[in-house]
Amino acid sequence: MSELTPRRRLLVLAICCTSLLLVSLDNTVLNVALPSLQRDLDASTPGLQWTIDAYTLVLASLLMLAGSTADRIGRRRVFTAGLVVFTLGSLLCSLAPDLDALVVFRMVQAVGGSMLNPVAMSIITNTFTDPRERARAIGAWGAVVGLSMAAGPLIGGLLVDSVGWRSIFWINLPVGLAALVLTLRFVPESRAPKARRADPVGQLLVVALFGSLTYAIIEAPHAPLSATAPFAAVALASLTALLVYESRRHEPLIDLRFFRSAPFSGATVIAVSAFAALGGFLFLSTLHLQNVRGLSALEAGLWMLPMALPTFLCAPLSGRLVGSRGPRLPLLIAGGAMTAAGLLFALFEAESSNATLAAGYVLFGVGFGFVNAPITNTAVSGMPRAQAGVASAVASTSRQLGQTLGVAVVGAVLAAGVGSSSYAESFVAASRPGWWILTACGLAVLVVGAATSGPWARATARRTAERLESGEIREAAGAGA
Repeated sequence: MSELTPRRRLLVLAICCTSLLLVSLDNTVLNVALPSLQRDLDASTPGLQWTIDAYTLVLASLLMLAGSTADRIGRRRVFTAGLVVFTLGSLLCSLAPDLDALVVFRMVQAVGGSMLNPVAMSIITNTFTDPRERARAIGAWGAVVGLSMAAGPLIGGLLVDSVGWRSIFWINLPVGLAALVLTLRFVPESRAPKARRADPVGQLLVVALFGSLTYAIIEAPHAPLSATAPFAAVALASLTALLVYESRRHEPLIDLRFFRSAPFSGATVIAVSAFAALGGFLFLSTLHLQNVRGLSALEAGLWMLPMALPTFLCAPLSGRLVGSRGPRLPLLIAGGAMTAAGLLFALFEAESSNATLAAGYVLFGVGFGFVNAPITNTAVSGMPRAQAGVASAVASTSRQLGQTLGVAVVGAVLAAGVGSSSYAESFVAASRPGWWILTACGLAVLVVGAATSGPWARATARRTAERLESGEIREAAGAGA
């Protein structure tokens, strides 16, 4: 891809950030609408989990395929197809007649979404070649997550209270169409110098692993062991087969050599932990604010501002810190703040008073605002540019897998604890184990971030990148011969 002018690079960044806004806004808006969905579609707690996890599960399953396909056939081409499918899926969701149809249409949305974020990050990586500029661009990218968290609950609450939950999908239509027109006009085409082969066996194993694991977790509190154990067994078998098969394949879907880099492995663990905390946090907060406190959707959205605004403000600051001082400090801040937020709820029942509830939201927002930029920057900066699509797709997959597991695990714990007594009376006690799980996720961000951001870890990243580069050069030479 030829060098673009600074103004054109910023325009490409804005277009790519629009795709992230679409995908992120969809999740935050839907969380506010969950109680309304529960009433209108007579949905149980597992049903609410599936409306979120059907989306994130398909995203997690297809992101790596989308990333490698974009590197192979063209990033703009895949990105454009993603916008079309996502916008169509949003239209279908707004017309869903029942919960089952909504879950299916959410999966259609996710197919399109899987072609957006990892491909957009790959476009950004290949557009901003200077490491400092790239870090700042990734910081702006992370700020969009904060924007979606700030705007999502408010927009969702206003739409749900005034028009109904179906309208939350309508907002994707004009944004998706505008992004499509701008992409066709301004985003240049790019692809990896050497195309990677498709890996259908690896893709099927990933789908089997993620799908069976999520089903086993969500249904465990309600279904007998004989019904969930086979899915857990399928998940274990799929994981084992994936590790064996991918390690022997010449051009795998998941290049296990990436994980020889300590920062890359750490970024993967941190992404799963941080986004598991986000998924669980939003799920518990939405149900508490509306089903326990009795707030409207708009009032619940306003209550989430103390969490959303710090995320929005801290994300670009985190990007600048990563560019100037590296990822260590942002990761320590993120892990410390998220752990403190979890402890505030787990130990001191922060939801019992307005002051402690707001404090917990602020702490979590600060932590989540600082965590995104170092994840993305670490995932792509130590890898060859030719592998940017696959590397960023692994990072995006880790995020979506984490959010899927967060909603599944916390929702399962909540469903098991809420008894036949009053929902409001049993919710606080039933949610306590969930808050401890979210605390553990924050602690994982802190510990793993500290362990994988030092000089030794950076040295492993350099060695891994050199081996990958030399391997690609040898493969290209062999192909030319």
